[in-house]
Amino acid sequence: MTAKMYYDADVNLSKLEDKLVAIIGYGSQAHAHAQNLRDSGVNVVVGLREGSLSKVKAEAAGLRVTSIEDATKEADLVMMLIPDESIADTYKESVEPHLREGQYLGFGHGFNIHFKQVKPPAHVNVYLVAPKGPGHMLRRVYVEGAGMPGIFALEQSVSPDAREVVLAYARGIGCTRAGVLETTFKEETETDLFGEQAVLCGGLTSIIKNGFEVLTNAGYQPEIAYFEVLHECKLIIDLIYEKGFAGMRHSISNTAEYGDYLTGPKVVGESSRKAMEDALEYIQNGGFAKEFVEDSRNGRPKMTAWRKAAAEHPLEEVGQRLRDMMPFIEKKALEV
Repeated sequence: MTAKMYYDADVNLSKLEDKLVAIIGYGSQAHAHAQNLRDSGVNVVVGLREGSLSKVKAEAAGLRVTSIEDATKEADLVMMLIPDESIADTYKESVEPHLREGQYLGFGHGFNIHFKQVKPPAHVNVYLVAPKGPGHMLRRVYVEGAGMPGIFALEQSVSPDAREVVLAYARGIGCTRAGVLETTFKEETETDLFGEQAVLCGGLTSIIKNGFEVLTNAGYQPEIAYFEVLHECKLIIDLIYEKGFAGMRHSISNTAEYGDYLTGPKVVGESSRKAMEDALEYIQNGGFAKEFVEDSRNGRPKMTAWRKAAAEHPLEEVGQRLRDMMPFIEKKALEV
């Protein structure tokens, strides 16, 4: 059975016309949600902690800013878009005391609900809307007139039209332009963490780093190694993104395709699959969430050490030097 995709034509944006949406935070996802909703005609307020440096940015974008407490009191929908590790404390201190019956409590990721870091009262709707991409891209494609695919879920429903309201939110940020799928908090959380750790971030960066080290340890120039294992990744990923595996293999040489079939399963084989299965189990049983929350509450010693080691790897130095020589790569600071 094919999953149903919901598009603009399936969703009534007017479900939000008499509602105020509070976006809690103004980081990568939050700034895009707030601006896209505003540009879709939705009434938006941004809730920030006292002294937040993001206040100037939000106000410069033409958005009204208030405290998290006041935003929660005013709003019909409260969307929590601050970092996962900050949500539980912020919710307990500034959101929970002000929630009222029939209000909507939303999340961009199911982490805190699924792992019970946040336990909402029974009288509110609890929902999730998650664009499948970073916030700056969500904003960019919206401005360009396109949209980013997304997923949505209702964990707790007390209002008769809760599902329609949540879909209207997805339309307001532009996701139904590209299509949204319905999921559950459990499915979104566990698959998202697995994808990040085993493939998209952890798996990809680890295989690139290992490839770089194998080539440089064998005496090859680090610049050549960088081109072969990192720079050309974008070409292959773009081909897969546009045409799938078969389309990518159609575009590469016969030599590359033969090597793909011969060596790929040896490098990423059964031991890698077993490591992926172990990673998924650690996510499912709550081990990852517990470890991540503990590290965050202890001042992030593991995260800080890992960041330092990664930043000091020779691949980063070589890459930065080579990218500086490439005029076709846009030079800009990291976005919020």
